[in-house]
Amino acid sequence: MKKVMLIGYGAMAQAVIERLPPQVSLGWIVARELHHAAIRQQFAGAVTPLSDPQQCDRTPDLVLECASQQAVAQYAEAVLARGWHLAVISTGALADSELEQRLRQAGGKLTLLAGAIAGIDGLAAAKEGGLERVTYQSRKSPASWRGSYAEQLIDLSAVHETRIFFEGSAREAARLFPANANVAATVALGGIGLDATRVQLMVDPTTQRNTHTLHAEGLFGEFHLELSGLPLASNPKTSTLAALSAVRACCELT
Repeated sequence: MKKVMLIGYGAMAQAVIERLPPQVSLGWIVARELHHAAIRQQFAGAVTPLSDPQQCDRTPDLVLECASQQAVAQYAEAVLARGWHLAVISTGALADSELEQRLRQAGGKLTLLAGAIAGIDGLAAAKEGGLERVTYQSRKSPASWRGSYAEQLIDLSAVHETRIFFEGSAREAARLFPANANVAATVALGGIGLDATRVQLMVDPTTQRNTHTLHAEGLFGEFHLELSGLPLASNPKTSTLAALSAVRACCELT
């Protein structure tokens, strides 16, 4: 039986917990102390709540981050320094180039999960054969952008048709929209980098889906991929597929 440590106890973490494969058990959850009593109650004491991964005196088979870019910045380096395997869903944290460099050199094993996008394997292959231009576009409902920096760029309640409200690099997008633009960082890290990858963020009042469009060109040729996913019912900022990519990381342990 493989043992997993989960960082986070929010909507995505709950979606992962519900779908854990039978050969994988949850040993620890890193969460704020106010959640510890609920964790003990939910798992009848079988799962240990922690305030910091460093409190664990065993070696998890996988540490799975399902929390936030802030959690990556706070915990990832220490987790990797212990030689553990860390899978990250909040890849936008690596928009901080100094943090990225420290994580790459920390030791352990760092896996960047694909999250809500497909085609990362094709993008990485294209990079080997001459990848020159990558554009990523994210189109979501107004509800998915609420509470984000988008509210300073556009009046979400007054949008009646699809509108682009941000254009820039993947690094800018990941920094400005930490809860919404992790896919932009994932695409960039798998391809031509955070500064060269172009990003468009859009609001669409007619949709209830999170649509991700990826276009890549280069000496290999070109490809165009569009994925329209349903957000988690409990958190419209998060695509269901992102949670499923975390579940897939658990399945691969077996």
